[in-house]
Amino acid sequence: MNQATFSLATLAPAMPEIVLLTLACALLLIDAFLSEGERYITYWLAQVTLVGTAVLALLTIGPSLVTFNGMFVADMLSQVLKVGVLLTVAATLMLSRTYLESRGLLKGEFLTLALFGTLGMMVMASAHNFVTLFLGLELMALSQYSLVALQRDSARATEAAMKYFVLGALSSGLLLYGMSMIYGATGSLDIARIAQVLERGTSAMPLLGVFGLVFVVAGVAFKLGNAPFHMWIPDVYHGAATPTTLLVGGAPKLAAFGFVMRLLATGLQAMSTDWSQMLVVLAVASIFLGNVVAIAQTNLKRMLAY
Repeated sequence: MNQATFSLATLAPAMPEIVLLTLACALLLIDAFLSEGERYITYWLAQVTLVGTAVLALLTIGPSLVTFNGMFVADMLSQVLKVGVLLTVAATLMLSRTYLESRGLLKGEFLTLALFGTLGMMVMASAHNFVTLFLGLELMALSQYSLVALQRDSARATEAAMKYFVLGALSSGLLLYGMSMIYGATGSLDIARIAQVLERGTSAMPLLGVFGLVFVVAGVAFKLGNAPFHMWIPDVYHGAATPTTLLVGGAPKLAAFGFVMRLLATGLQAMSTDWSQMLVVLAVASIFLGNVVAIAQTNLKRMLAY
């Protein structure tokens, strides 16, 4: 039963993630030996890393492949989302270069955190197991917390980072609690296996599964910023540096789409009647509250947040 885990065929579906991780670590080391006037080298290396990984992800589009004992999948959805995420982050860094240089933020720390956050988004898009989903989500979230707090001398940025961290930790707890309940109801963490158990209706505790679904949807709504779980978004968007706001509000939304598709549309498809009603309420509340409260805003970033 036990086969070689790290054969080339096993690693091939995750090659874009492996390349990005390797180059991000190399970038961090290279930046340590560059002077202040040579930061542009780090910037261009980060851009080459993002675009090169996007090309690699584009070239690996093909039949669906599942690896790492069913924890990771490379299919059309994941590869397209990865290309979109990588190019979106690259475009964000390109648009933000002048701003970052003028405020002394164009450093290896900022660029490396952006790359690690991108890696988390890619893992989310290819997750085929609750554990992989959560690991990708937390890698992305921890990188974003650090990006917001990178302006150490700004009280507003520090306050935004603390709010983001506390509410992000709360949403992660809700999501993890819901996942544990679904595991208790189905006996598996594998998304395909969970879908099969729920489809057959052999779940030992259907009430526990629905209860877990409520926590999962609440955790996802926190991450997406849906009302009434939106409290952190205006403060974080306002307090963070504008490039960080772009990074937090842009590419992660593509990864969140992949997260929702894997978690709800694939794993919990049999419970679509329940979660679709929850999403309708969240969508209507977000549209109504966002449009009404945005009218009263005097700050552009807070208005866009709403």
